[in-house]
Amino acid sequence: MQWPTKVLMTAALAMTAMGGSLGVGGPASAAPHGSGGALGGAVVLGNTPPNTPMTVSIVFKVRHPAQLTRRITAVSTPGPLFRQYLSVAQFAATYGRSPKTIDRLTQYLSQFGIASQVMPNNLVVTAQGTAGAFDQAFLVRIQNQQYGGKTFHAPRGAPTIPDGMAGKVLAVLGLSNYGQVVSQLVTPVGMTQATTNPNTPPAGMRTPADLVGQYNVGPLYRAGFLGQGQTIGIVTLAALNPTDAYTFWADNHLVVLPNRLSLVNVDGGPGPVSLKSGSTETTVDVEQSGALAPQARIIVYQAPNGGGTGFVDAYFTAVTQNVAGSVSSSWGTSETAVMNGIRHGFVSPGYPEAFTEAYMEGAVQGISMFAASGDAGAYAASRAAGGPKNLSVGMPSDSPYVTSAGGTTLPGTQTYTTEAGTLSVTVPQQRTWGRDYLFPFWKQFGFPSEAAWATLHAVGSGGGYSQLYPTPAYQQGVRGVNAFSAVPWLTPIDSNTAWQFNPQPSVVVGTASGRNIPDLAMNADPQTGYAVYSTLFNSPAHPSDWLQIGGTSFVAPQLAGITAIINEDVGARVGFWNPQIYRFAAGASSPFHPLDATGTTNDNLYYTGTAGAVYNPGSGLGTPNIAALALQFRALGGGSPPP
Repeated sequence: MQWPTKVLMTAALAMTAMGGSLGVGGPASAAPHGSGGALGGAVVLGNTPPNTPMTVSIVFKVRHPAQLTRRITAVSTPGPLFRQYLSVAQFAATYGRSPKTIDRLTQYLSQFGIASQVMPNNLVVTAQGTAGAFDQAFLVRIQNQQYGGKTFHAPRGAPTIPDGMAGKVLAVLGLSNYGQVVSQLVTPVGMTQATTNPNTPPAGMRTPADLVGQYNVGPLYRAGFLGQGQTIGIVTLAALNPTDAYTFWADNHLVVLPNRLSLVNVDGGPGPVSLKSGSTETTVDVEQSGALAPQARIIVYQAPNGGGTGFVDAYFTAVTQNVAGSVSSSWGTSETAVMNGIRHGFVSPGYPEAFTEAYMEGAVQGISMFAASGDAGAYAASRAAGGPKNLSVGMPSDSPYVTSAGGTTLPGTQTYTTEAGTLSVTVPQQRTWGRDYLFPFWKQFGFPSEAAWATLHAVGSGGGYSQLYPTPAYQQGVRGVNAFSAVPWLTPIDSNTAWQFNPQPSVVVGTASGRNIPDLAMNADPQTGYAVYSTLFNSPAHPSDWLQIGGTSFVAPQLAGITAIINEDVGARVGFWNPQIYRFAAGASSPFHPLDATGTTNDNLYYTGTAGAVYNPGSGLGTPNIAALALQFRALGGGSPPP
């Protein structure tokens, strides 16, 4: 087999690589993985043993991307094609790659003993082989490396594939397993958790019934809509214990569909159920979505957490099965981390766009998709240990083709028992979630200074402006989009490695560009959080199966469950929410309550409200009135029945 000298490409060039004619065994072109080489500062431990098993996914670029964008707009806004969705086969025929292209790739891989499967959308080929086989197939050297306390493998050199293929390939995922995305969960501070094991959620912890009252879901239930005939999809990177979910629903006195859970292991699955792996996240997602649509079925797409392959493959599995009418995920990382990985060559430049392709397929097939916006306020990158302190947003909730779920704090009085005595903190009205309302009580919580307390507890609703995606059409012209008010409690210093705390920030105003996230928000503050049931919680130190937890991780699956009952009400999939809800919010009878109060009582540690604005980059369009929202979805009419 003849190969020319390999061309090492920068991340930016790799994203636009063009190839010549395809021929198995012919010339080679660089594929979009990265520029190659070890991460700056990483220690190379040696070559990865050639017999190490690996799963690699080759994600193709969609054909006719401009046409696909127009089609998504057409099915998501009133008009002749409104809610006239494509089947997976129709999507594959128009936007997937030709069978000839797919066959040539799989035949090429088979020459190295690499087995492969093709997803029904003709966009993703998932391959299983050894490190040695992939070394040969992609002309790389996969090496074990260590950086930032993590040990991982990554390729030295940019992967190459037969000429003519590189221009069609978006990403080669799995040659590197650097980094792990994290769940968007936060535990409360200063609150005594239940130490008994009752058969009902402990007093003081919120339940799905509280959400139903807070956001006016009740009229849909009273009309008989409980999710009958609907399916919810959960994309996750940790395993589920189904018994915990059924116990949660029973203890909340919910009559649920029997045998409603199906587990789909993607890329071999995530391994055993455990706290360390993040099973609490999967538990939250299933319990919350299933509680809000008690008669809906739930499919849990469980993938391994390592590198990009499992996460992306889980999404593509969900959309190519096309069974779930709503899909949510509450895992993510930051754009900053991904862009750093791309610069250093151990993350594919096409990694972010791979999620967007999955979301685009979901949108054109009528699947409503939701992703948690994150729990580090305006500083998503800081969530990782030692992460930079710059303004940043989470990924993949930054994609313009997913509905980004942000968080709020509910009004009321919170009671804490501290060494200094009982402390009561009152939040007068629902606000964008940011822990700054607890900053003044640093002494009571036993901290040496307010700065130490604030910088350690920098949590809140993920929100801000994407550096990867421009402002989508549905956000353009909406009051508050790309214009913000801010209260800079924390200012990055020392090349973004630390924060300087400002105890009395003044409101500043500015403008920005890019995809604005989140799109809407509901309660996510752990101080006003929800009860979660898991037998994993029970220990000598905490003899209870219940914990109060918060995070935007709750909001994404809650919206997926709510969508199931709205779809039942409408009689069709309502599809991609964003073009529709921004239209609703700009109308005379908006089903959203915008959180437009300005100042330090309504911020995500940076972005605050702007009086009179429809949108703010801490809580999006605000909080929904679900019954009113369902009415507007239904009033638009149209729609094809689910496949």
